[in-house]
Amino acid sequence: MTTIPKLAFGGRILLLGSGSVSQCLQPLLLRHVDMDFTRLTVMDFEDLAHTAAEITAAGATYVRERITPENIETKLAEYVGEGDVLINLAWNIDTGVIIDWCQRHGTLYVDTSVEEWDPYADQLNATPQSRTLYARHMKLRERAKSWQKDGPTAIVEHGANPGLVSHWAKIALLDIATAMLKEPERLPKPLDADRKVKLEEALANRDFAALGMLTGTKVIHISERDTQVSDKPKQVGEFVNTWSVEGFFEEGIAPAEMGWGTHEPKLPANAYTHESGPQNQICLAQTGITTKVRSWVPLGGPIIGMVVRHGEAFTISDHLTVWEDGKAVYRPTVHYAYQPSDAALNSLHECHMNGYELQTNQRIMNDEIISGIDELGVLLLGHELNGWWVGSQLGIDESRALVPHQNATTLQVAASVLGAVYWMVNNPNRGLCVPDDLDAEAVLDVANPYLGPVPSVHTDWTPRSSYYEPFANFRPKTGDDTEPWAFENFLV
Repeated sequence: MTTIPKLAFGGRILLLGSGSVSQCLQPLLLRHVDMDFTRLTVMDFEDLAHTAAEITAAGATYVRERITPENIETKLAEYVGEGDVLINLAWNIDTGVIIDWCQRHGTLYVDTSVEEWDPYADQLNATPQSRTLYARHMKLRERAKSWQKDGPTAIVEHGANPGLVSHWAKIALLDIATAMLKEPERLPKPLDADRKVKLEEALANRDFAALGMLTGTKVIHISERDTQVSDKPKQVGEFVNTWSVEGFFEEGIAPAEMGWGTHEPKLPANAYTHESGPQNQICLAQTGITTKVRSWVPLGGPIIGMVVRHGEAFTISDHLTVWEDGKAVYRPTVHYAYQPSDAALNSLHECHMNGYELQTNQRIMNDEIISGIDELGVLLLGHELNGWWVGSQLGIDESRALVPHQNATTLQVAASVLGAVYWMVNNPNRGLCVPDDLDAEAVLDVANPYLGPVPSVHTDWTPRSSYYEPFANFRPKTGDDTEPWAFENFLV
């Protein structure tokens, strides 16, 4: 890891949570942050001090406390203040509340998801729109109106996805545009002179929304296949995953939501739109884990992924929207297409069979993993080169060589958090930020050494490439012939 310079930091750090991602991040902080580790505190409401043994041996303190609406104002002040850093890897702490505290106290902040105190409150009566991350982002934006735009940097949703995928989307757009300009023989027909000039200008200016429109990118999948397998089979009544069980469950049973492209001919069944804000998203009145789409990853090939809600569907589609006279004239459809590990799929199925009652016996696979990779990236489709994928192909053997006792999934997230911490400390007065606001290369320079191979590759895959329906001649026709890249053509 000599390629990553040490980050000099003289303040205090509060690391909220000591779950799987935190356990992976802790050795990275020891390795790459030049600080007095007696000024670092790990806090979790569970008795997980043994998971922080390495960092506490270096001088850090483990505290068993829980941040609540009642104690947040005073409890945080015991550990951080002006010029310090709060890394929030816990769950169910209201994002707006905790960032507001950090803004008032001059504390830098980063997390991996936008959270609420009680995400399950009155679910049966809450509308699909109110249960979305879109709604959470709108609340956060409203709250941010009282914060200084050049106040303490607060980065939300900067894990692997959301997080790294926003940076990979930028890299993919740059690579697609470059290939279109430098290798015109790959295009179905030559670029006209005006479009060529505009594409060159957008490339030079790093205008990513214009690059999306000028390349003709219509769809962005966050496509992921996790093939990590264990020599310890999942037991009946057990939920096994390669990352947070509670986090996966909460986002999985929430409505499927996606950035909605301007090329889409019609809304899908069960769709709901939003009445305020940028209106760049829709949601479905069905869970993300039961909404399946066809997608693709380079090594794994065709996959059937779940449209689990993720913040990048909001931020990427929002940042890539081109507006003219208050009207969105270009926007890609953006959503997750997640095929988790076999053990996690079986765990979800069992949970679904029991009326979405989460198993109390839970396990994060680490040392028992015997093979596999987490292949995670962005798949940009619909442009004149057809498809392009950029992402990480991190295997379990390389993960263990880099950080012992960790799996590929948690290392991808922890590497991203490390990259965000570097950027945040070097850019301390940027106010509220989402991943798309950060410098992609600066973050990836820190994260990439922990991500395994990170290819940028072309693909001819389409949603019909691996399509086969044995009873197609005896059922109503599905899909949309008017637009080959319509969401309906990806649905399973």
